[in-house]
Amino acid sequence: MPSAMEGSEAGEEGEILRYEETDDDNVSPTDLSELLKEGTKESHDRAENTQFVKDFLKGRIRKELFKLATVALYFTYSALEEEIDRNKDNPVFAPLYFPLELHRREALVKDLQYFYGEDWKEKIQCSEATQHYVDRIHHVGQHEPELLVAHAYTRYMGDLSGGQVLKKVAQRALKLPSTEEGIQFYVFDNISNAQQFKQLYRARMNALDLDKNTKDRIVEEANRAFRFNMQVFDELDQLGKSLTEEAQDGDLPVHDGKGDVRKCPYYADKLGQMGPSCPYHAAVALVKQPLVQLILAACIAVAAGAAAWYVM
Repeated sequence: MPSAMEGSEAGEEGEILRYEETDDDNVSPTDLSELLKEGTKESHDRAENTQFVKDFLKGRIRKELFKLATVALYFTYSALEEEIDRNKDNPVFAPLYFPLELHRREALVKDLQYFYGEDWKEKIQCSEATQHYVDRIHHVGQHEPELLVAHAYTRYMGDLSGGQVLKKVAQRALKLPSTEEGIQFYVFDNISNAQQFKQLYRARMNALDLDKNTKDRIVEEANRAFRFNMQVFDELDQLGKSLTEEAQDGDLPVHDGKGDVRKCPYYADKLGQMGPSCPYHAAVALVKQPLVQLILAACIAVAAGAAAWYVM
C-alpha cells in the first residue's frame, strides 16, 4: 500500500505530494478498488467508444465544441466538489478528501476565462444532459453520501489517466499555448506522480469501512456515472453536427440549417433572443439567396472590368 514520503502529508496545504514506489500485490478481489475496476470495465469501454471521444482522440475537435465540453465539466465539477466539501468529515468519504490535489473547479474557471473572457459566466449555461448529471450528484451528496465515492472515482481517476492523453491532443489540435492556457483542467500541479497518487487513492478506498451491499451499490453508481458522462458526450456529438467550420471563437456557433435549432441545448435561447429582426442575421440570410448571389456576382464582374479598363 502506498504511503507518503517523510515530510509530505496527504492533503496538507502548500505541500506537493510525493510517494514511495509501491505496487498493488496486496489487493484483494473483494477490495472496493478491484470491484470498481472489474465492475466498470464494460462501461469504461463504451465511454471510450462514443463518437465524441473517438473523434477527440483523433484530433478531430473544434475549438467551439471543446469550449462547450469545458462548460459541461465546469457545472459537473462545481456540483461534485460542493458535495465533496459537504461530506469532507463524513467517515464514508473523509479519507478520500484531497481538495488541494484533485479539485478542478478553479482550474476550469481559468479555462473558461481564457476561452470566453472575464464575463464568461454570462456566456455559458448548463446543458440538459449535464443538468441530469449535476442533479444526481447533488442527490447522492445529500442523501446517499457513500455513493459519492463512485462519482469521485469515475471522474478524478479518469482525469489522472486518459485525461492526460486528451490534454496533449487538445493542445496540439487546437494550437493552444505551450503555457497550458485553456487546458488547466488537466494540470495537477500538486501531484508529483499520478500513478503513485492513484495507488494511494485506491488504498484509501479499500480502507473504507463498507459492507458488501454498500460496495455493490457503489459499483452500480459508478456505472451510472459512466452513463451520465456518455450522455454528455452524445449531446456534444449531436451539437457538433450543428456547428459549421466557420464558428468563430467567442461567438455563438453557426447553425447549419439542418434540424431544429430550438433543440440546441446550449444556445437555443440566445439564438432565439436575436430574433428575425437582427440586421446582421437578416443580411446574412439575404446574401445566401441564389438570385442575390447572381446579382452580386454580376456587379463584381462589372466593377472588375471597369477597374481593369481604368488602369490600362
